[in-house]
Amino acid sequence: MDVPKSLLYTHDHEWVQIKGQVGRVGITAFAQDQLGDIVFVELPKVGASVTAGAAFGVVESVKSMSDLYAPVSGQVLAVNALLADQPEQVNRDPYGEGWMIEVQLADASEVDALISPEAYADSTQSAGH
Repeated sequence: MDVPKSLLYTHDHEWVQIKGQVGRVGITAFAQDQLGDIVFVELPKVGASVTAGAAFGVVESVKSMSDLYAPVSGQVLAVNALLADQPEQVNRDPYGEGWMIEVQLADASEVDALISPEAYADSTQSAGH
């Protein structure tokens, strides 16, 4: 399973790419694989606040519906508008065109609680996946 080394991860299968005080957030290749074909993504509006560990949106697939959990707290700076009409981008390119939101970090120290790429890869493999 693809686990880019430039990202940090959560146990809920979200990823975040930190650039300065901004985090770009999406779901992992493992998550989209488990969900199956994604048919709808509900995301917050620009300006909304998100809290680390709390739900910020929903992804719906042909198999199920799943909450999306913020890896970091802050204000939403951008939302991937492409996903409104093309939610399948999450399946095609979860770490690229399938990104979901960008967040202005409220507390940069929260990234210390995130999981390294190696630990995330180990956790998905040890779970028998």
